[in-house]
Amino acid sequence: MISAQAWSDAVRLWDFHQMRHEPRPCSVAVGLGSHDLSVADTTVELYRRGMAPLIVFTGATSRTTQDRMPRGEAVHYRERAFELGVPERVVLVEARARNTGENIRFSRALLEDAGVDVTSVLLVSKPYEERRAYATARTLWPGVEIVSASTPMTFEAYVESIGEPRLVLDMLVGALQRLLVYPEQGFMIAQSVPHDVRAAYDRLCRAGYTSRLVLG
Repeated sequence: MISAQAWSDAVRLWDFHQMRHEPRPCSVAVGLGSHDLSVADTTVELYRRGMAPLIVFTGATSRTTQDRMPRGEAVHYRERAFELGVPERVVLVEARARNTGENIRFSRALLEDAGVDVTSVLLVSKPYEERRAYATARTLWPGVEIVSASTPMTFEAYVESIGEPRLVLDMLVGALQRLLVYPEQGFMIAQSVPHDVRAAYDRLCRAGYTSRLVLG
């Protein structure tokens, strides 16, 4: 059972992780691979709204996705896009990346190799990965405008859609930890974390929601 305090703390982290950027037309939409297929759905919706003329799906597999997406996250995303009627000619796949940094670096290289002029990127992720993806892209893809996007939904609705509440809380905690430690390692830009968000993170760590923390 998840306590009322842990649930409240998780909502606080959920709210902080979202950048609340207004989607606007960009050179390309990059869908970051994960266990959540709705990232592909949202990327397709944004493409249909005219927010990008080209889509890149990026991601290999991880311990979270190897059973759900055995052919690789980006491949499953592409298949989903085709099911939704997106033409093959507008979808590129980067199938090697195993973390957010590689998602950004490999997608950038793919587009450069394809001769695509990129001045802005619509970066589509899970709702609680918006801030992490943004901070990473600002470091690894300088000189382009980064617009964060995700599926608009409440924390409660997201947990229900995934069906594994503890996994979601663990992911929220892991994403916040990376915002705290990765800037010192040069992986992303530093961002201010409000005191109440840090306190919520600390309580969730003490409550044992730590399976997605990085060591060291």
